Amino acid sequence: MKIQYVNYYRVSTSRQGQSGLGLEGQRIAVAQYVANTGGTVAAEFTEVESGKRADRPELAKAINLCKLHGYTLLVAKLDRLARNLHFVTTLQQSKVNFVAVDNPHATPFVIHILCAVAEQEAISISSRVRSALAVARQRGTKLGNPNYQDSIKRATTGNQTQADTYSARLLPVIKEIQAANVTTLRAIAHCLNVRGFVSRTGKPFAAQTVKNILCRA
Repeated sequence: MKIQYVNYYRVSTSRQGQSGLGLEGQRIAVAQYVANTGGTVAAEFTEVESGKRADRPELAKAINLCKLHGYTLLVAKLDRLARNLHFVTTLQQSKVNFVAVDNPHATPFVIHILCAVAEQEAISISSRVRSALAVARQRGTKLGNPNYQDSIKRATTGNQTQADTYSARLLPVIKEIQAANVTTLRAIAHCLNVRGFVSRTGKPFAAQTVKNILCRA
C-alpha cells in the first residue's frame, strides 16, 4: 500500500509567505521525497508563523487529518515543525507518524534530541543578540538606520531600474515570438521557457511575468 502524506510547509514571516521565499525549496524537497518513496500526497497545508509559537492552526489541521485517516505528516526540515521541545513532544504523543526529509530515518528519540539542541540554539542566539544590543546602548550607539526612508527609496529605485533593463532585453524576443502568431501570454511564456529563458528572479516564465514585461514596455 502506498504511503499517503500530508505535506506541511512553514515560512516565518508574512513577507516570505507572500513572496514564496523559502517555500519553493520546501516544496521541491518534499516532492522529491514523495516520488522516491512511491507515495502519494493526500493534502497540503502552508503556515505563515513564527517558529516560537505553538498555536499554529494549519499544522493542527494537518495533524487532525493524519489522525483521522492514518496519514503521515511530512515536512522538509525538522525546524519547520518548531524549535520548541515541548511542542515536538506533544506532536509525538499524538501518535501521528511524521517524517522530516532532511532526516527521514531519525527515531523519536533522535528527533527529541535534535529538537532540544535546536531549541537551545534559538535561546542562545536570542540571548547573544540581547546582550550585544545592551552593550551598544551603554556605549551610546544609536540603534536602527536613521536614514531608513532614504534607504527604502534607493532600494526601490534600484529594483525598478533593474526590472526596466531586464524587460528591455527580453522585449525583442517576445516581439519575435508574437510575430510567429503566438499571442497569448501563457503561450509566450511557454516559448520563452522552451528557449531556456528564465525570469529576473531565476524562475520559469509565467503568463503574469510576460504581462509585466509588456506593461513596462
